[in-house]
Amino acid sequence: MSRPGSAGADDSRCPRCQAPVLRQLVGNVAALNITADLTPLTPAEQAAVREPNRLIWCLRQASPFTPRRLTWTGRDHPAGCPHPHVTEHRCPPADPTTLF
Repeated sequence: MSRPGSAGADDSRCPRCQAPVLRQLVGNVAALNITADLTPLTPAEQAAVREPNRLIWCLRQASPFTPRRLTWTGRDHPAGCPHPHVTEHRCPPADPTTLF
Protein backbone atom coordinates (compact mmCIF):
# COMPACT_ATOMS: atom_id res chain seq x y z
CA MET A 1 0.00 0.00 0.00
CA SER A 2 1.11 3.52 -0.68
CA ARG A 3 1.67 5.93 2.14
CA PRO A 4 -0.66 8.94 2.24
CA GLY A 5 0.60 11.68 -0.04
CA SER A 6 2.95 9.41 -1.95
CA ALA A 7 1.17 9.97 -5.28
CA GLY A 8 1.08 6.30 -6.20
CA ALA A 9 4.63 5.43 -5.15
CA ASP A 10 5.55 2.82 -2.60
CA ASP A 11 9.10 2.33 -1.31
CA SER A 12 9.35 -1.18 0.01
CA ARG A 13 11.28 -4.41 -0.28
CA CYS A 14 10.84 -7.22 -2.75
CA PRO A 15 8.92 -9.98 -0.95
CA ARG A 16 11.15 -12.67 -2.51
CA CYS A 17 14.72 -11.30 -2.32
CA GLN A 18 14.24 -8.34 0.08
CA ALA A 19 15.95 -5.86 -2.28
CA PRO A 20 14.81 -2.22 -1.87
CA VAL A 21 12.35 -1.37 -4.65
CA LEU A 22 9.98 1.40 -5.71
CA ARG A 23 6.51 0.36 -6.90
CA GLN A 24 4.63 2.89 -8.99
CA LEU A 25 2.06 3.32 -11.76
CA VAL A 26 3.90 5.22 -14.51
CA GLY A 27 2.06 7.08 -17.24
CA ASN A 28 -1.06 9.20 -17.63
CA VAL A 29 -3.13 7.33 -20.19
CA ALA A 30 -2.00 3.69 -20.28
CA ALA A 31 -0.08 3.41 -17.04
CA LEU A 32 2.42 0.64 -16.43
CA ASN A 33 2.74 -0.99 -13.02
CA ILE A 34 6.51 -0.77 -12.41
CA THR A 35 8.65 -2.29 -9.68
CA ALA A 36 12.07 -0.68 -9.98
CA ASP A 37 15.37 -1.30 -8.23
CA LEU A 38 16.63 1.68 -6.27
CA THR A 39 20.30 1.13 -7.18
CA PRO A 40 21.40 3.84 -9.65
CA LEU A 41 23.01 2.54 -12.87
CA THR A 42 25.95 3.95 -14.80
CA PRO A 43 25.46 4.40 -18.57
CA ALA A 44 27.46 1.19 -19.18
CA GLU A 45 25.28 -0.75 -16.71
CA GLN A 46 22.15 0.66 -18.35
CA ALA A 47 23.28 -0.62 -21.75
CA ALA A 48 24.09 -4.04 -20.27
CA VAL A 49 20.68 -4.60 -18.61
CA ARG A 50 18.40 -2.90 -21.17
CA GLU A 51 16.15 -5.35 -23.01
CA PRO A 52 12.93 -4.95 -25.03
CA ASN A 53 10.85 -5.81 -21.94
CA ARG A 54 13.17 -4.32 -19.32
CA LEU A 55 13.24 -0.55 -19.55
CA ILE A 56 15.44 2.06 -17.90
CA TRP A 57 13.66 4.67 -15.76
CA CYS A 58 14.68 8.15 -14.62
CA LEU A 59 14.15 8.56 -10.86
CA ARG A 60 13.21 12.19 -10.22
CA GLN A 61 12.58 13.98 -6.95
CA ALA A 62 11.84 17.70 -6.90
CA SER A 63 12.79 18.10 -3.23
CA PRO A 64 13.44 15.90 -0.19
CA PHE A 65 9.80 16.50 0.79
CA THR A 66 8.18 15.29 -2.44
CA PRO A 67 7.75 11.68 -3.57
CA ARG A 68 10.13 10.17 -6.08
CA ARG A 69 8.66 9.72 -9.57
CA LEU A 70 9.70 7.36 -12.33
CA THR A 71 9.75 8.61 -15.92
CA TRP A 72 10.71 6.64 -18.98
CA THR A 73 14.12 7.32 -20.57
CA GLY A 74 12.92 7.20 -24.16
CA ARG A 75 14.48 8.84 -27.19
CA ASP A 76 13.48 12.35 -26.02
CA HIS A 77 15.20 11.95 -22.64
CA PRO A 78 18.12 14.41 -22.28
CA ALA A 79 21.55 12.80 -22.64
CA GLY A 80 23.01 14.76 -19.71
CA CYS A 81 20.14 14.08 -17.29
CA PRO A 82 21.37 14.64 -13.71
CA HIS A 83 18.86 12.25 -12.11
CA PRO A 84 19.68 8.64 -11.18
CA HIS A 85 18.57 5.98 -13.65
CA VAL A 86 17.23 2.61 -12.52
CA THR A 87 15.77 -0.49 -14.13
CA GLU A 88 12.86 -2.79 -13.50
CA HIS A 89 13.52 -5.18 -10.65
CA ARG A 90 14.42 -8.81 -11.26
CA CYS A 91 15.23 -11.08 -8.36
CA PRO A 92 18.66 -12.70 -8.58
CA PRO A 93 18.61 -16.38 -9.51
CA ALA A 94 17.92 -18.67 -6.58
CA ASP A 95 20.90 -20.47 -5.08
CA PRO A 96 20.09 -24.20 -5.52
CA THR A 97 22.06 -25.06 -2.38
CA THR A 98 19.73 -23.01 -0.14
CA LEU A 99 16.27 -23.99 -1.38
CA PHE A 100 15.21 -25.47 1.93
